[in-house]
Amino acid sequence: MSRRDVNRTSVADQTLRIDKLLWFLRFAHNRTMARKIAEKGHVRLNGRRIERGHVKVRQGDILTIPQGRNVHVVRISALPERRGSVALAHSCYEILQTGN
Repeated sequence: MSRRDVNRTSVADQTLRIDKLLWFLRFAHNRTMARKIAEKGHVRLNGRRIERGHVKVRQGDILTIPQGRNVHVVRISALPERRGSVALAHSCYEILQTGN
């Protein structure tokens, strides 16, 4: 196996911790807050309750995220590499539903 083959990963193999994702996508102001949101058990990943900050998220997963009085249901369309602008964050997910 060549070095080139080792460095290539398919989109399906890419994952990101849920606490980092919540921070990168600006659902939390900092990573500590994102970890606490994930550990409270209010966030759902593909319908399953999350209670750990280290749960892995993949492209195509559906997240249910409470934020204040609203609940956001989003599909992850791309995993961001870092925390960027608001426009970059919004381009990484598709809003399926927002409401109470």
